[in-house]
Amino acid sequence: MKKLINTFKDIFSIPELKRRIINTILLLMVFRLGSYVVLPGIDPTKLQSSFDDIRGLLDTFLGGAFGRASIFALGIMPYISASIVVQLLTVALPEFQKMQRKEGEAGRKKLTRITRLLTIAITLVQSFAFLATINSDALVVSRSFFTFSSVILLTTGTIFCMWLGERITERGIGNGISLLIMIGIISRFPQAIYQEIETSLVGVGGELKLLLEAVVLILVVMGIVMLTQAVRNVPVQYAKQVVGNKVWGGRRQMLPLRLNAAGVMPIIFAQSLMFLPAMLAGLFASPDSDLAVTIGMFSNPFTWQYNLVFGILIILFTFFYTAITIDPRQIAEDLKRSGGFIPGVKPGEPTAHYIDSILSKITLPGSIFLAIVAIIPAIVQYFGVSSDFAQFYGGTSLLIMVGVVADTVQQVDAYLIQKRYESLMKSGQISSPVGGTIDVA
Repeated sequence: MKKLINTFKDIFSIPELKRRIINTILLLMVFRLGSYVVLPGIDPTKLQSSFDDIRGLLDTFLGGAFGRASIFALGIMPYISASIVVQLLTVALPEFQKMQRKEGEAGRKKLTRITRLLTIAITLVQSFAFLATINSDALVVSRSFFTFSSVILLTTGTIFCMWLGERITERGIGNGISLLIMIGIISRFPQAIYQEIETSLVGVGGELKLLLEAVVLILVVMGIVMLTQAVRNVPVQYAKQVVGNKVWGGRRQMLPLRLNAAGVMPIIFAQSLMFLPAMLAGLFASPDSDLAVTIGMFSNPFTWQYNLVFGILIILFTFFYTAITIDPRQIAEDLKRSGGFIPGVKPGEPTAHYIDSILSKITLPGSIFLAIVAIIPAIVQYFGVSSDFAQFYGGTSLLIMVGVVADTVQQVDAYLIQKRYESLMKSGQISSPVGGTIDVA
């Protein structure tokens, strides 16, 4: 406990880190406030019957904004969908590959601009699909006027959410888009726990049931932490170089390859795609049609059809995102340029093939475990866990929460390490292993 208190003191003793944390909190508060601003022309008390099974899952990611039909009802999801499309294009089209890999900062700015424009287009389509699910009884104005005004407001709300995420990344503690999703998840977590406790204590053996749920939940969290932190260290040897009377290099280091290099992005990507069928069905199909019934099976997060497709998408996106974020050829070139090599492997193309083979071997079990954790909510609901709490019981919600928290902690640790380093350089002394101090100036 004392170490935790000292850590908090260190955090708020760094002016820049303190300012970034305050900025992040204020921007997240604005995001949460906007989720309660309901679209004009709606009676929110009559919305409950207007949404299908996917409403609960969307509400989980958007902090209830979807169910309340707020101006942030679509949240940051259209931006995630646009990012998926742009990243697919960087693999398929040479022009996008050139912008990503060869044009440097200018190319990244072009891709960002394209992603923003595509976000607006996707938001317009999803806005019509979302508004089509709202029944006429919930409207207090004409349908045509409500649709016209709400499309503009929903599109503006998504753009504003995108802007908030970018500001958190630039002026906060980073991971702006992920933090927006996480804060929406956390906002519904206490209510889900309370409802689960209230429901379990009614029946016989409720205390034992809650205890088992807590134990399994802790085990799932431990497994997710192990998944996010596990690395495969590849030994790298640097050749010795003689410069004048000094010998440089000759050291041995490790190249860490993460078991889950894609992080939570495959979950977010797959979840975004799973939202689309229900949206399109609400726009183009009547509720009683065969198409709507079929799509409903793939939109309910607790059916085996949904979880089968969801798991397959997660595995595919894990390989895809790992492939576009880690370039074995670039790593091999950097090693060769700096005089490093993997023992027993020739520099250049053989090194790239070796790294690629290791990535393929560790990504497969990592992606499968990621998919299993993602479908745990459907499994635990089968054993009696309420649907609201099951969404947090492993699955997408917990993966995102643990992953984002771990990344945020690493960001804060980087500032703390920098502070200790600066303090060391200012003092000019370090602790000696045999006692006393040693001057470093």
